[in-house]
Amino acid sequence: MDKNDLKQLNIAYKQVFNSDNGKKVLDDLERRCSYHATTHVKGDSHESAFLEGTRSVILFIKNMLTKKMEEK
Repeated sequence: MDKNDLKQLNIAYKQVFNSDNGKKVLDDLERRCSYHATTHVKGDSHESAFLEGTRSVILFIKNMLTKKMEEK
């Protein structure tokens, strides 16, 4: 993926998740994917890893929404 493709993808994320419906979906994903809660499950490293994997998707989306793409 080149720089222009990444910039266009970043714009698409912002258009989708900054819309009213996109905000509703992101809020739902935050609740479902342990964004505001610990992902550690004592004694179960597999479940902890699974939960952290789902949480990482929300972190990626949030990063895309706050990233400023440089014009070059």
